[in-house]
Amino acid sequence: MKTLVIQLKDDAEMQLISGLLKKMRIQSKILASEDIEDIGMGEMMLKVDRSEKVSRELVMNKLRGE
Repeated sequence: MKTLVIQLKDDAEMQLISGLLKKMRIQSKILASEDIEDIGMGEMMLKVDRSEKVSRELVMNKLRGE
């Protein structure tokens, strides 16, 4: 199975493409902008260097904005 992600310019385009996919019996899903951000964050997390460890104190300071 493969996945194709397309970005549509307006609702009319979305209705046209989703209607076509439905007629072709191809499964599709509409993603919200938050979903797209989550996917990007997941990809970044996969690429991060996890060999170094940081202290809990440093993490808490960053979360507090210090």
